[in-house]
Amino acid sequence: MARPRTSAFTLLELMIVLAIAATLVVFAVPSYRSHVARTHRVDAASALYRAAQFVEGSASDGPATLPAGLDQAPQFGTPIYRLQVLPVDDANGGYSVEAVPTETGPMRDDACGTFTLDATGLRGNRSGANGTAPASGECWNTS
Repeated sequence: MARPRTSAFTLLELMIVLAIAATLVVFAVPSYRSHVARTHRVDAASALYRAAQFVEGSASDGPATLPAGLDQAPQFGTPIYRLQVLPVDDANGGYSVEAVPTETGPMRDDACGTFTLDATGLRGNRSGANGTAPASGECWNTS
């Protein structure tokens, strides 16, 4: 009487598959996290430009306060950055807008810290996670 032949994975085959999967994870996860951080930074920068456009359009109406939707980045959904208009001074050309990472959000420890944009078009970053912000081009995705 012949027994039917069954096929299954051997332990060696399973270990090879797990080693390949682990190697992929080692390279894929940091790359994914870096991509997500860049995406959040681009959202903050574009939100600052939208807010600056709003402030310039309402400049004759007195001090600007940002309406709902323009006061956060991304514009819809859970905020990652909060935007606010800073008081007028001689150095910022009339207004300055900043995007501050939320305290409980994924960018709270980001090296780029707070994004700033003023009326003269000067872009910058203030105090990242380690106390110093990288070059503005790195954070604003221009390098």
